[in-house]
Amino acid sequence: MGMDELNALFPPARSLGGVEILVTLLLTSILSLAVATVYRWTYQGLSYSRSFVHTMVLGAFASSIMIMAIGNNLARGLGILGTLAIVRFRTPIRDPRDIIFLFMTFAIGIGAGAGVYSVIIYGTLGFCVLALYLHWSPFASRREFEGLLRFMFPVDVKVGVEVQDIFKQFCSSATLIGIREAVQGDVIEYSYQVRLMDPSYQSEFLDALHRVKNIDEVSLLMQRSTVEI
Repeated sequence: MGMDELNALFPPARSLGGVEILVTLLLTSILSLAVATVYRWTYQGLSYSRSFVHTMVLGAFASSIMIMAIGNNLARGLGILGTLAIVRFRTPIRDPRDIIFLFMTFAIGIGAGAGVYSVIIYGTLGFCVLALYLHWSPFASRREFEGLLRFMFPVDVKVGVEVQDIFKQFCSSATLIGIREAVQGDVIEYSYQVRLMDPSYQSEFLDALHRVKNIDEVSLLMQRSTVEI
């Protein structure tokens, strides 16, 4: 293999000026902070990790530096790839959504380091808008205005027509999911999975049930359509 072929395969690295480097790193920081902010706004888990948010921002910054250092030099790229192969990342990420946010910040760093500024600016804007839409909308949720209704009747009283009429008035569906004895067998607790026709019906629905004779301990636990339990 001649020198010309070697130069074509391993070209010299692209040199960057100080202003271009500062602009790249500043843009990387701003865009990764925007993604991290959207992640913080839309996070709904139980174990929020401040270090994970820091990882997104710092990871984008580091990947941007890495891409600028590699440039178009294949030898440098292979060297960095070999170095990264030695490092083993064993931190578990339980939520696939967290992986996507982390991947997005790395994409910002790679794009900024490669100098494709328009791609990462419009891409970050679209990603944030889509993430906020999925957070606020009930998209992909199978639960809409669902709740768990519980009430008690004396052991010698059955759930009558009056309760069924209330279900028909306020609910699109009501399914009995459990019956058990309570208070040493003096009362029967009924559990229903109900789906309200409209979320504003909650107070009226409970008021109607409280007016039923002999009913006691009425409670309704609503399921938020944007949270999966």
